[in-house]
Amino acid sequence: MASTYTLKQRIILAIVPRIASIVALGLGATLRYEHVCEPGAAVGFDVPAPAIYAFWHRCLLAGIWPFRKQGVTLLISQSFDGELIARTADHMGFLSVRGSSSRDGAPGLRNLQRAYLAGHYCAITADGPRGPALVAKPGVAHLAQLVNTTVNTCYIHPHRAWQLRSWDRFLIPKPFSRVTVAWTRPVPPDLPSVQAALDRSVELAQSTKI
Repeated sequence: MASTYTLKQRIILAIVPRIASIVALGLGATLRYEHVCEPGAAVGFDVPAPAIYAFWHRCLLAGIWPFRKQGVTLLISQSFDGELIARTADHMGFLSVRGSSSRDGAPGLRNLQRAYLAGHYCAITADGPRGPALVAKPGVAHLAQLVNTTVNTCYIHPHRAWQLRSWDRFLIPKPFSRVTVAWTRPVPPDLPSVQAALDRSVELAQSTKI
């Protein structure tokens, strides 16, 4: 794959991931996280690996600090942008497999299946890579069906944030703000159950007082 990149792209890949990881971790270090759970749920990393987690694409930046160095495997596309993200994720203590939950979905899910069977946490942005926002796609349910397990969901809610005008209304936490991570109880590996759990996680996080 690297041999197909232009000189400009190789320079970008050598520089940008290091800078992006420093900025993201520096921001994360200023944030104050609080975990809340609905009845029957547990904070994600109190559940022994392997496990599958679904969350919304808009939460990616806010989720870096609490999820780093936990052996979390992410599914990242094989595009140039995906290579940028994968290298940045590596600097921040994440693992990655390549593919997609939509286009090229089958190889991507098989790679995540291998990561799960190797004993890792597997995390999927349920509405990624291009939305519609807050609408779960089948990928996470299919993965859970492949390994015969339940799906855990969470929502990572910065109480003060800039919201981009992107398809996912991406959230950039403001430095030193509070962030609520809301966990919902495990659900069966079917799309309606995953969607309902993700919706509950949003409601729980946004209703938490700071």
